[in-house]
Amino acid sequence: MEFSSKLIEKAVNEMAQLPGIGKRTALRLVLHLLKQPKEQTAFLSQALTTMREEIKFCENCHNISDTKVCEICANHARNHQTICVVEDIRDVMAIENTGQFKGIYHVLGGKISPIEGVGPSQLTISSLVEKVKSGKVVEIIFALSSTMEGDTTNFYIYKQIADSDIIISTIARGIAVGDELEYADEITLGRSILHRVPFEKTFKNN
Repeated sequence: MEFSSKLIEKAVNEMAQLPGIGKRTALRLVLHLLKQPKEQTAFLSQALTTMREEIKFCENCHNISDTKVCEICANHARNHQTICVVEDIRDVMAIENTGQFKGIYHVLGGKISPIEGVGPSQLTISSLVEKVKSGKVVEIIFALSSTMEGDTTNFYIYKQIADSDIIISTIARGIAVGDELEYADEITLGRSILHRVPFEKTFKNN
């Protein structure tokens, strides 16, 4: 792709690094920004800079937050004895959109994947285990994607907390095996949360 301006080329190359954005789409977005008033571009630039510099991760659940403790964890109306374990922040958003879950979350920050070099120590598993050992948790719900990596992560955590006197469940398999959680429709995901099953059954029946 030939550019008549090095400034445009640099902007397109940076924009094209975003997921799902190719060079042609990046060029279209950059040219769109050029047509907008300079103030509009400045607002966008400032919003991104402020987000990057000031965004925090909840010290309790590791969800993104504007404060040290996110709004979900700070909400006393939520059931703090039920923790839904998810892979990343997008999964929190997906489940919240169903309106079916009233507990709190624990964001692992990924899933165990030896191929990609991701081990248990690189996830927030240890802090989840500490929560369980505190005696304040009644139920842990596994809501990871139903992939081999997701199942491996579920089983690893299960082995860490199996001796605890709590309910360990997983969302019902309304989510197709191999599907990513964030792409599930809200009705299916909501039903999976409501009709969760004891985690032990998911591997004893295999």
